[in-house]
Amino acid sequence: MIKDGRRGVCRVRKNVEGKLVSENYGKICSTHFDPIEKKPLYHYFPGKIIFSIGSLGCNLHCKFCQNWEISQTGVKEYTPLPYFSPEDIVNLALKQKDNFGIAYTYNEPIVWYEFMLDTAKLAHTKGLKNVMVTNGFINPEPLKALMPFIDAFSVDLKAITEEFYKNYTLSRLNPVLDSIKMIKEAGKHIEITNLVITETNDDVREFMNMTEWIATNIGDDTALHISRYFPMYKMNKPSTSVSKLLDLYEIAKRRLKYVYIGNVRTGEGQDTVCPKCGKTVISRMGYSTEASGLDKNGSCSGCGERILYNNCF
Repeated sequence: MIKDGRRGVCRVRKNVEGKLVSENYGKICSTHFDPIEKKPLYHYFPGKIIFSIGSLGCNLHCKFCQNWEISQTGVKEYTPLPYFSPEDIVNLALKQKDNFGIAYTYNEPIVWYEFMLDTAKLAHTKGLKNVMVTNGFINPEPLKALMPFIDAFSVDLKAITEEFYKNYTLSRLNPVLDSIKMIKEAGKHIEITNLVITETNDDVREFMNMTEWIATNIGDDTALHISRYFPMYKMNKPSTSVSKLLDLYEIAKRRLKYVYIGNVRTGEGQDTVCPKCGKTVISRMGYSTEASGLDKNGSCSGCGERILYNNCF
């Protein structure tokens, strides 16, 4: 229960005489035209750019937060932010001729739910796609309301144990797993990111449990992005070793068809390889992408195996 005049854990919603007010509605701290691969989404409009917007606040308090300067603060504590209406955002997105949509990212977008929903609805009427980059800690009702308007989700599955979520994020695992399954059941494009933190969530057995859960519950064709951690915010563990990332990469490939390594250039774990014939269908160098091995339907040009879904090519 949030007392009158107080804010919730997200730091951007305030109880004003019994009414919960969103203080960050339309308050934008960052806008940028990003490669879709930066979200990261590797199987959704590869090589295209998307208009990315973010605000302040988060419903989690991750000790290792990589964007803590904007996620672990509120409107009153931050430099005054400019206001944008949903119409403003959509018009900006439409001005860039090669942009295909809007990504709600940088901070946790669920904490400015109303603005995201209003903008996403309008964006759809203009032919734009909507992408949500989220921690997945969302109640079923608002997630269900978003489903008709959000086309793709990049979900950060931080670990596969309740203990980790409780100790390092001050939240719970099961609601995240429920959200992931709900997104999949709705037929939306979904990719999973796991930030691997040294001596924290990098246990091999637990990681194997995670890949098994993904394969069993949302499909072995779900893209998994294994991301390198760097010391940040309240976490000072050493950066994830490249050897650990490569070990987990090999483990994940035993159960999942599409596995990638992020936040590091290893020479491995960047390209998309057809799981059927082994042909490289999408090659990547940083955020430079070439989908030369795909046909016009998003299938492998060598054997016809379907690689991309949801008419995103």
